[in-house]
Amino acid sequence: MYNTSGHTIMVNPTRKLDNNSVYGPNDIEQVLVPIFDTFILATGVVGHILVLIIICRTMRKGRGQMNGGRTGGIQETNANGTDVLLLSLSVADLLLLSCLPYHTVAIATHHWPFGSFMCKSVSFLSAMCTSASAFTLAALAFGRFLIVVHPSKAYRWRREGRLKIIAGALWIPAIVLAWPQFAWRMVISGPEAREDLACFNFLSDKGQLAYGVCHFLLAFAFPLGIIVIAYAKIYHFLKKTRQGRISQADRLEQYHVKVTQTSAMLVLAFALCWLPSYGLMFAQITESDATLPRLGPFATFARIMATSSTVANPILYVFMSEKFRKELINLGQECCKSRAV
Repeated sequence: MYNTSGHTIMVNPTRKLDNNSVYGPNDIEQVLVPIFDTFILATGVVGHILVLIIICRTMRKGRGQMNGGRTGGIQETNANGTDVLLLSLSVADLLLLSCLPYHTVAIATHHWPFGSFMCKSVSFLSAMCTSASAFTLAALAFGRFLIVVHPSKAYRWRREGRLKIIAGALWIPAIVLAWPQFAWRMVISGPEAREDLACFNFLSDKGQLAYGVCHFLLAFAFPLGIIVIAYAKIYHFLKKTRQGRISQADRLEQYHVKVTQTSAMLVLAFALCWLPSYGLMFAQITESDATLPRLGPFATFARIMATSSTVANPILYVFMSEKFRKELINLGQECCKSRAV
């Protein structure tokens, strides 16, 4: 059985290690998890590297246009816009993917071979990046609300320098929320030390419950609440102002609708991917040891859903963002030309 308490992508080979019971992965999980993890790792790394390249190219073009005197400050905000936040989101996902091989080895071997420091570090990094992703998605939703509903205020908010400060500041509460993972995680062994050695959570079930609930409220429910309110207000505003549009305003509204839909899908994917993990966390904390083995298949499903969240963002960029698709095509054409030369 895998423990996702604390809402980290890290899952433990055991929930409770004692002389009477040890719940570990079955043979199917030990085979399926490495296969899925390898696919997720390869797809996620390639996808996010492309996202980072394209976002950096877009931001560089925006600065070049401004420095060349062809456009003014408004073009700077349009070029950079929320790209800084999207950049931060991809960095968080890449860091989260860097933790994946450690978890895969722990599950495949039913053993944590990396020592106490890596147990603490990997758990801390996983929790930090998950929280940072949630906070960044909330900031993106709030920014989209300002852009659509209050464009005059959005101009000041979307300046690149200010967005860099905001994107960096969002990591501070993520670090604070993840710090207990580094402070309290520990390597623990059962009666068969080699097989049962595990990167365990906390010293007590009460501490585990307190941290899990706190992380759920602050790093999932609260950001999700902000996101739902922001997009509800955007939808209401666009619906109310749809009548009496001239053609240029119609095109502007269509642009806002497309961008808002892309942002909303990013949030929906994040919520759907992580809800099973939180559900498993509360089930493991509240259920008795006798009923825990029944959660084995769901634990595998929850873990795969959680890890797949790191792949969702690049896929959504490609399928829903026309701007991203154009930049991706341009990047491919430039690579082909350079090879031809």
